[in-house]
Amino acid sequence: MSATERETRFPSSSHRSPSSPTPSSPAPSSVSMSVLLASCAAASAVSTPPREPSAVAKAEAAAAARELERRRAAA
Repeated sequence: MSATERETRFPSSSHRSPSSPTPSSPAPSSVSMSVLLASCAAASAVSTPPREPSAVAKAEAAAAARELERRRAAA
């Protein structure tokens, strides 16, 4: 097989035509980093179940409820 036949059958990468595709390069994204991070935060918030309130939060809620009842009784 001559060099010309070999080049015709198996073109080397150094002889690519300008219109041939280049090796895969990352395509720029139309999504900004801030939008991407916001979507990740939103997905995390939606998919994470709510936590059990802390003992302090429970005590504050109970105190607020007692204060509300006291004000209603006084009125």
